[in-house]
Amino acid sequence: MAHKNSEGYRDPTAWEAIRTVTREEKKQHEAAVANLIVMLKQVISLAGFELVGHIILKDKETGKVYK
Repeated sequence: MAHKNSEGYRDPTAWEAIRTVTREEKKQHEAAVANLIVMLKQVISLAGFELVGHIILKDKETGKVYK
C-alpha cells in the first residue's frame, strides 16, 4: 500500500489510520481462528477421540494457511 494520497502527496496520517485498522482486523481474524481450533479440540474430545496431529486451516477468502 502506498503512503501517498490520490494526488500523489505523502499522507502519513491516513497511512497510519489504515495500518491501525488493518492490524486490528488481523488480530480479530487470528483470534477467531484460535477460537475455532479450541472448539474443534473440544468437539474431538467430546466425541471420545484425541487429537494426535496438527490442525491446518486455510481461509477460503484470503488463501492464508494457519498451522
